[in-house]
Amino acid sequence: MHMNMQTTRHRVLVVEDDPMIRELILTRLDLGGYQTFSAVDGFLGLSALRDVRPAALLLDINMPRLDGFGVLRAMQADRAISHIPTMVLTARNNPEDVRTAIGLGARDFLSKPFKDEQLLARVARLMRQATAASKAA
Repeated sequence: MHMNMQTTRHRVLVVEDDPMIRELILTRLDLGGYQTFSAVDGFLGLSALRDVRPAALLLDINMPRLDGFGVLRAMQADRAISHIPTMVLTARNNPEDVRTAIGLGARDFLSKPFKDEQLLARVARLMRQATAASKAA
């Protein structure tokens, strides 16, 4: 049982439409010891959330078809995935975007471009939140 909890806790889903940024994040997370999954837009991201049940989600705001805000709204409406700690990624670094994302349930945000250490430190913090939430549940 304990081993299973360990693998589940380390799953991270990255929803990012830019292939270079997506690969960069996935590589950094892989090197950081996380089990990574990815999706290229919000619709595929929602599907992956339900299939993978990651411990944390890294979500780009600006994407075609369904943006990060749309994903957050859909997550709020679905109890199976509404608890997954989410960090939004934004290139615009717009305070209004950040406020909207936090209002929709995001736990953190990271502005692009970011340093590797920043990414890993923030994901580790999300993981601690995920662990605390699962212990409280």
